[in-house]
Amino acid sequence: MTTYKIVAATGCPTGIAHTYMAQEALEQAAKRKGIAIKVETHGQVGIENQLTPEEIKNADAVIIAADKDVQAERFAGKRVINVPVSKGIKDADQLIEEALRGSLIAENKTVDALEQADGGMAAGIGHSIYKNLMNGVSHMLPFVVAGGVIIAVSFAIWGVYSFDPNDPTYNPTSAMLKGIGDTAMGMMVPILAAYIAEGIAKRPGLVVGFVGGLLANAGGAGFLGGIFAGFLAGYFILFLQKVMKGLPKQLDGLKAIFLYPVIGVLVIGVVMSLLASPMEAINQGMMDFLAGFQNSNPLILGIIVGCMSAFDMGGPVNKAAYVTGTALLAQGNHTFMAGVSAACIAPPLITGFAVLFFGKYFDTNDRNAGLVNFILGSTHITEGAIPFAAKDPLRVLPTMMLGSSIAAVLTYMFGVQVPAPHGGFLVLPVVTGKIAWVGSILLGSIIGGVILGFIQKRSVQKREAEVSADEWKETAKE
Repeated sequence: MTTYKIVAATGCPTGIAHTYMAQEALEQAAKRKGIAIKVETHGQVGIENQLTPEEIKNADAVIIAADKDVQAERFAGKRVINVPVSKGIKDADQLIEEALRGSLIAENKTVDALEQADGGMAAGIGHSIYKNLMNGVSHMLPFVVAGGVIIAVSFAIWGVYSFDPNDPTYNPTSAMLKGIGDTAMGMMVPILAAYIAEGIAKRPGLVVGFVGGLLANAGGAGFLGGIFAGFLAGYFILFLQKVMKGLPKQLDGLKAIFLYPVIGVLVIGVVMSLLASPMEAINQGMMDFLAGFQNSNPLILGIIVGCMSAFDMGGPVNKAAYVTGTALLAQGNHTFMAGVSAACIAPPLITGFAVLFFGKYFDTNDRNAGLVNFILGSTHITEGAIPFAAKDPLRVLPTMMLGSSIAAVLTYMFGVQVPAPHGGFLVLPVVTGKIAWVGSILLGSIIGGVILGFIQKRSVQKREAEVSADEWKETAKE
């Protein structure tokens, strides 16, 4: 048995499903090859199964399957495969094979933050931008979930205007809960900006991004302003690091605690103060456009959201719709997120209904996975549908997109409002239009499930016919 050792790190923006699916896939693939592997996960609960410096030093190869920052600078000098988390799920065997063959991206020098940002040319500038954006989204999400649900609870118990002292329904407890929820939601943009910058420039970027995000929020630039502030802060700190690289080593402490934060906050603060007004106009224009869309043409909006959410189920296209819904949620628009949530819940439910109605045409593993997907889908974990899509993407993905689009269109037509960006049916108590929302999702999922079932049935029957024809030919030859 070989003593080849691999270490890996996985992480997805929400830190709920992809992270652990990639971990399991890599561990199973390594087990099949008889390879020792330790996989560190960067989930919503933090870092688990953390790699020690000794384990990293002794590793023959490193696999990073992540769409967020996993502190890749620790692996300086090691041979590294750096891929999106989705490849860790779908192509785990291939990644292990590449590690065994030594077909790796060599990083034979110290990897500092600057080299990570622009040294990602091998992985692509687009993936680097996406990874840093998702690092911000990952840290922002709990604030939005907590704030949105707490505000919704106050509305559900005492009424929508019960926080207003001038309203007859005013309740002090409701006002207190509304204030707590607003505080949590108000941290969304600063946290987003801070961790985008942290993903780019590590800790020196954190404070500059946070202040930039606060100024964007205060100036009305909102979500778009936060994204701009985060990237601007991160890359400006990288620029400062490069400019000050020639300073004596003894000044490293001074740079980190004084020069970077003071110069960074000053420059980014001035830029964001000057750009706040034009960015506020852009932000408001986008919000008004989308709000008008959901009222005037819910059919087209639902189709767009449904197709985006089911296209790559947790990938960049899905996250674009999800992040937009989260941004609008923070602006007080609870309708857009209702359609996004419906479209994200539908794909795993589609697989569940497919195996429920057409069970005999699926193998045991698929049947079990489909039934488990009822639970995953109900909690807004879209990724459970990925194994089904990976087997036959050209036919399964359009089916998922159709089912998600039906769910989203009906949700918009019924005017459902969902105040939380995650949780699936667990947030049902605070949903406005509960029956309509659940009905929309179930209808889209059942239609998609029936179509997926017929696709599977036809595929199985075609294979059986081919096997029968081959057997008949062999008999005729004899």
